[in-house]
Amino acid sequence: MSLPFADRTVLVTGGGTGIGRAAALAFARQGAAAVLITGRRKERLDETAAGHPAIVPVPADVTTQEGSEAAAAAVRARGGRLDVLVHNAGIFRFTPLGDLDAGTAREVLETNVVGPLLLTGRLLPLLRSPGGSIVVVSSRGGHNPGPNSSVYSASKAAVHSFTRSWAAELSDRGIRVNAVAPGFVRTEAYEANGLSREEAEGLFAGVAGTVPLGRVAEPEEIAPWITMLASAEHALVTGQIVTVDGGLDIATT
Repeated sequence: MSLPFADRTVLVTGGGTGIGRAAALAFARQGAAAVLITGRRKERLDETAAGHPAIVPVPADVTTQEGSEAAAAAVRARGGRLDVLVHNAGIFRFTPLGDLDAGTAREVLETNVVGPLLLTGRLLPLLRSPGGSIVVVSSRGGHNPGPNSSVYSASKAAVHSFTRSWAAELSDRGIRVNAVAPGFVRTEAYEANGLSREEAEGLFAGVAGTVPLGRVAEPEEIAPWITMLASAEHALVTGQIVTVDGGLDIATT
């Protein structure tokens, strides 16, 4: 039996940690010939690449034109065809309205919205047509926002919008576009906001009490949804936002 991504080339942005790392390893273990991973921190990319020989680190900031070109060059160096594009790179910032500054707002929007737009446009000529797949890692905050996260939630609402827009625009090329919208996931994002490891774990413990299934997710629990949506077995699925949050949506709507 052949593996679902045998002979395929996959690119995962933000592949150095968290969901991106878990997704890259999942694609590699399911037979991908090459899983290109981008990120700003080469050492974290190398740590992911050490997990499987098919994973290829591509240090690049894909919020920039130069980073997008570096990603495209990496695809061209491996035959020039991209089968799966996973937009995982993103940042979260606590943004209480009274403390919001322009720099933080631009940082979040450029990373979560502008970056995927630029990179998709740059890679579109290389994306397999028909048969290519784009999967975007979004957030339940895009449709069910909470306090102190207005910029982040707005950026993910934009992600939901362009996921559906791209799905409609690219359908005549046979390219599918879907998104996964996790709830709370145990990643480094919270420490990047200044929390200590202990404070982050305390936050997760508190949040778990509000989740109907009783806990936050691990990155390895989100990765299967990414590979599933990218798989040719789901060739009729496009324009969908799949929420994976332990039931938090039904508890807060």
